[in-house]
Amino acid sequence: MKKLFSLFLVFSLIFALAACSSTPAAAPTDAPTEAATDAPTEAPTDEPTAEPASAGSDVAAKTKLVVGTSADFPPYEYYDGDKIVGVEVEMMEKIAEKLGMEFELVDMSFDTIIAAVTSGKVDIGMSGFTVTEERKQNVNFSVSYIKAKQSIVVPEGSPIATVDDLYTEGATYAVGVQNSTTGDLYITEDVETKGLKLDIQRFTKYPDIIAALKSGKLECAIIDDQVAKAFVEENPELHLLDTAYADEDYALCMSKDNTELLAQIDKALEEMIADGTMQAIIDKYIK
Repeated sequence: MKKLFSLFLVFSLIFALAACSSTPAAAPTDAPTEAATDAPTEAPTDEPTAEPASAGSDVAAKTKLVVGTSADFPPYEYYDGDKIVGVEVEMMEKIAEKLGMEFELVDMSFDTIIAAVTSGKVDIGMSGFTVTEERKQNVNFSVSYIKAKQSIVVPEGSPIATVDDLYTEGATYAVGVQNSTTGDLYITEDVETKGLKLDIQRFTKYPDIIAALKSGKLECAIIDDQVAKAFVEENPELHLLDTAYADEDYALCMSKDNTELLAQIDKALEEMIADGTMQAIIDKYIK
């Protein structure tokens, strides 16, 4: 009897295990699952995609150019009352006229303009931009329209008489520059590569550099030549050295994506240079 009862228990266990290990039938392969019905479908490959901002049709459709500038840069761009005027502003007026567009100036810190161009916040950067290999890695430049140079401004009676005085052994002069300008880039490179002991102090705006020079906080400043002349004329206690620190070319900068806009700007500038319009604008502001 015990044997029969034991056999009954064994068969009961086997039946229970078989029931637990069985699986439900798989769903038909063509039946959509919940995950499949919620997933987005991929667009057909032959469906047109959005045209890039640099495409010619987009440029042709534009009615206004947004131009980033630092309006503390006389005579190229500066405030006359509440209006920004200057060489490059008048130049841009002529360019916009040739392109059949309006333009809007956005006043910003010089060291933010290239980032604004590359991000698409503005169409053009315009603030006495010198063409350099480093900048060309991030933006495209138009044809050059002004030959310029970097100059050195000192207080009257300064022991700094020439550019060479900055390079004398043991010189520790406090030198003011506008952040990210070529004056900043050039002197920083010289300090790093030639072991100079100069104290480079960086400012956001040129008027702050002039104030620091007048107060004695700075012993000299590296500033674009015509801008330096404008500030020295307004501040007779300052002096402009005769020797240039560096020669350079000014151009407009644009996003590397805006090749069609670059071509149109270059065409307009080349026409203005050839017919004397550009020189007439320069002569109006620079004597």
